[in-house]
Amino acid sequence: MDSSLHNGHHINWTGPGTASGLAGLSKSRISLELPGATPLIVDTADLKEVDSENSPVHLSATRVTFQDVDYIVRNQANRKEKLKILSQVSGFFNPGEMAAVMGPSGSGKSTMLDLLAGRKTTGELQGCILFAGQPPSQAFLRRYTGYVEQFDTLLAELTVKEMLMYTAELKRPFKESRPEKKRRVEQLLDQLALRNCQDTHIGDPMSRGVSGGQAKRTNVGIALITSPRVLFLDEPTSGLDSFTANEVMAVVKALVKDGISICATIHCPPAQTFQRFDRIFLLQRGRVVFFGQNNAAAAGYFQEGFPELRSLAAGENLAEYLVDVTTEADRQGKGGMFADAYSQSTLKRENDRAVKLHIEQDTAAAACLPGKKVTQTRTATEAPCWYALLILLRYRTKNNYMSPSYLGSRLLDKAIYTFLIFSFYWHVGKNLSQENVPNIGGMLFFWCMLPAYGAGPYIPALVLERPVTVRERSDGLYTAFTYLLYKMVEELFSAGATSVPYALAVYYFCELRGSFFVVWLIFYITNAVGISCAYMIAAFSPNIDVANAALPTYITALLFAAGYLLRWHDIPNYWIWLAYINWLWYAWGALMINQFQGTSSTAFGDQPVLPYYNLDGESAWAFVGYEALFFVAFFMLAWLGLLFVKWQRR
Repeated sequence: MDSSLHNGHHINWTGPGTASGLAGLSKSRISLELPGATPLIVDTADLKEVDSENSPVHLSATRVTFQDVDYIVRNQANRKEKLKILSQVSGFFNPGEMAAVMGPSGSGKSTMLDLLAGRKTTGELQGCILFAGQPPSQAFLRRYTGYVEQFDTLLAELTVKEMLMYTAELKRPFKESRPEKKRRVEQLLDQLALRNCQDTHIGDPMSRGVSGGQAKRTNVGIALITSPRVLFLDEPTSGLDSFTANEVMAVVKALVKDGISICATIHCPPAQTFQRFDRIFLLQRGRVVFFGQNNAAAAGYFQEGFPELRSLAAGENLAEYLVDVTTEADRQGKGGMFADAYSQSTLKRENDRAVKLHIEQDTAAAACLPGKKVTQTRTATEAPCWYALLILLRYRTKNNYMSPSYLGSRLLDKAIYTFLIFSFYWHVGKNLSQENVPNIGGMLFFWCMLPAYGAGPYIPALVLERPVTVRERSDGLYTAFTYLLYKMVEELFSAGATSVPYALAVYYFCELRGSFFVVWLIFYITNAVGISCAYMIAAFSPNIDVANAALPTYITALLFAAGYLLRWHDIPNYWIWLAYINWLWYAWGALMINQFQGTSSTAFGDQPVLPYYNLDGESAWAFVGYEALFFVAFFMLAWLGLLFVKWQRR
């Protein structure tokens, strides 16, 4: 076999290369049969395009095979030491089957699932992972596989139907009509027994919504919205009662008739739920302990190989038995004996032979497909940026604008600031005497400073949404740039609509001079720069506590070099750089120029006001432009933070 290398998220991915495709296939049936393997029959009439750019084709049934997989991470306590989390893990998950990845806590179940789904962000992966005989690209995993998180990552403000439709609009083929997308959503509502709660808001811990089982089935629906080739589920029964757990897994099991390969990590499910699985993949301390059919032979394997173990009691849940015996052995310091025995067993040799045959079979099948393979898809998202932006605004902004808590946290503080400013500085602008110059300067200083401090409420929008955003980006719904652009458009639209009456009140009640447009624009741009600065800090902060501390600290530092509390001429030379990169200096300077340009007003010592504050010869509009550049800079830094900084390490 050839070797190919896939690098992404600090993971080294090795595996067999891709055989060249055969062109010119017409309607025909291709049968590939290798000794000891199930024949794979492909009807070329069923092949269809899935990528308009490269026109790759795919098989609707996708087998997942993995061979000699090792996963290594650095010890957090000692960075020089490496820990092997998974060791020589091999196996396969067939289309039309549901496999359970099991094991005691800390055995590597979720790690294995994340590796297969391409969701690991740290560590080093060695070995071979193939989908339909090909090493998958990250874009393929995002677009053509489904992943159900252990914990619900849904949008609380949407209803169940809206959540599914929102996902369909972003993830299903862009050229597909909206009625077709609605039809798929209607199918899922019936298929997942969600019809009765379709108009119920999902809710969160602070607002009542759907039940735990309904939320879990909604998560499954999100993963199934594009009819994925492979479905991964991380602890789908966690936190559910036995009835609800069985109900959820019954829905998932029904999907195997569509040829989906289903793999779920599961700890200790109810007996009725466990019987729905076709295969068991049992891990202990990162090594394979058992891989085979889910039947009595699984218990027989342990009882025959280890006579000292207790027998499976009458009526005992096989899942509980397997976890109990492996956990007990682990606590007695005998955890390695099961993996050692499996590595020398006939079962292991049979499984290795099957893995090898499946790889050869799937690779040969892929070579017969015309065109570029779907596993080599390079575009991770289906919807273009502009369309994804419209969908985000349609579903999420509409609900946010109807939320009193959302609007209140963004509008009420600025309304209070405005009232305080014009009530304290009533008619201050008409008196240009030397004694009143500091009052005018102070009023304009507050007009810049308060929206900068008011950027704090925008931090939670990015930090608290991080689990949802990570999941939706991993699912291929949108890019980091699209998400950030949506957040900015949503905030700037509401800020723009309300900033006009605030500016009018301050301009006329305080009787300011110069252009009203400059007074309004500075307030709006300062607010916009504050938002982008808050997003930048949020993107680079590990949690909301750090972000909430960093923003006011940064804003306060800017005040020292903003030109009013300490004149430009008096700023120490070793701090003058802070004045040059201080957007509050440009905001306040533009307002001072707008107020005093063309007047004979003097400051202390009969020096004209603008030269006194180092603003002579400057243009208000140039300062407006300089401040706007900070918005662009912070936006780009926030985008880079979202793109490259991975605070949710997996």
